[in-house]
Amino acid sequence: MKINIEKHQNDKEISVSVTGEIDAYTAPKLREELLPLAEGKNKVITVNLKDVSYMDSTGLGVFVGLFKQLSKNEGELKLVALSDRLKRLFELTGLSKIMNISEDGGR
Repeated sequence: MKINIEKHQNDKEISVSVTGEIDAYTAPKLREELLPLAEGKNKVITVNLKDVSYMDSTGLGVFVGLFKQLSKNEGELKLVALSDRLKRLFELTGLSKIMNISEDGGR
């Protein structure tokens, strides 16, 4: 299982592109990369999931933790370019009702 995480940052917004599978093996690396980005006030993090082929509950947990951390610091999480399968996962868990999920590729 492999995951690739690319980050681009400017003054106000951080863009992250994730490629691969997000599961129990790769979620710790994703968490380790994403959670420090949420430190500080008013951060906006856009995560492009276009090239994520699979995500399980541990992956969802990473995004819930990131969402909570950003909300606590008055920031915002945007998830973009999810596959139909990932959109369905967020819908089934009710997370699509509280998280900002869009079709836009984030650019």
